Amino acid sequence: MPELPEVQTTATSLQPLLNQTVEKVSVFQPKLRWAVPDDLVSLIDYQLVDIERRAKYLILTFKRKGGAAQKKLLIHLGMSGSLQQHSVGFDKRKHDHVILTFNDGKKLTQLHYHDPRRFGMLLWLDDYEDKLITHLGVEPLSEDFSADYLYHHIHNRKKPIERPIKSVIMAQEIVVGVGNIYATESLFLSKIHPLTPAHLIRHEQLTTLVAHIRQVLQTSIEKGGSTLKDFTVADGQTGYFQQTLLVYGHKGGDCPSCGTTIENVKINQRASTFCPTCQPLITQKKP
Repeated sequence: MPELPEVQTTATSLQPLLNQTVEKVSVFQPKLRWAVPDDLVSLIDYQLVDIERRAKYLILTFKRKGGAAQKKLLIHLGMSGSLQQHSVGFDKRKHDHVILTFNDGKKLTQLHYHDPRRFGMLLWLDDYEDKLITHLGVEPLSEDFSADYLYHHIHNRKKPIERPIKSVIMAQEIVVGVGNIYATESLFLSKIHPLTPAHLIRHEQLTTLVAHIRQVLQTSIEKGGSTLKDFTVADGQTGYFQQTLLVYGHKGGDCPSCGTTIENVKINQRASTFCPTCQPLITQKKP
């Protein structure tokens, strides 16, 4: 599914639509994960004035030209969704469920929401912010995400968190957007076994882990994200971060560091590849 880098890449690719006015709204399939709002057509004559990313969500702010009224559209790409820009006249595809037509005063551009599995959503932020946004943790590329922050969440409670560290860094209420690919790669670079109980990881290891999470996510954003199935961004381009993956998806291959056979374990029903030599499992605190 599109993760933080793919969503950030999508947000960046939408920048050419800023300050353009919505001329037409076409909803062909309203039954997504949650139903598309019946009044989505009310976006007509509103300008797109801001594009934000929060976790794996896009927030598009529209404002009526010359007025104070604004609307915020919350978009999630689900498992297979994408937003793609096309010229008017581009043939609608089977899974193009919503099309917004923008006018920049000279030409029209259509933004197609494409989602074969229909697990994504287009909703009004005001209706769903409390349910979907307010509980989210910090952004991994922000200054708020640090080893101190992680250590506090793991230890500042009656009983420290003992579940696997991979589960902790993928918990959206702690830190957002560290999906399976990026958690797997970051743990490998940090030489931490994904099953290591979180409370056994030293502060200095968390410092290394935070640095590698930032590095992996930033590198993926620079490379346009990962194209592991049919993900494309608004200009139709695909990412190529997957070409640099070290262990994710390489079960049975050779570790790029030591040559040991890469193994796989399931954590919360997600495949997690690792090198048993570079990432030894710790089950108790070292004396």
